[in-house]
Amino acid sequence: QIRKSDYSAYDLLIGMDEANIRNMHRAFGGDPEHKIHLLLAYGRQCRSVADPWYTRDFEATWSDVCEGCHGILEMLKAQGKIL
Repeated sequence: QIRKSDYSAYDLLIGMDEANIRNMHRAFGGDPEHKIHLLLAYGRQCRSVADPWYTRDFEATWSDVCEGCHGILEMLKAQGKIL
């Protein structure tokens, strides 16, 4: 679970869906430094990750998570934060 202190401890806070994003905004008291993002904001489409609880499609969820993670890696490379 996230803690209020996580906001100052991390540069990037990632949620899988809009409910995660709302809960983070509530827990942190907002997002003045614009650190909170959907994982798939770094993918081809800015949307929620497919939730296998409802879809039973674990392959779609895996694909979404991989897409978002690859997007984050590319962003960090472009910013020179990783090689």
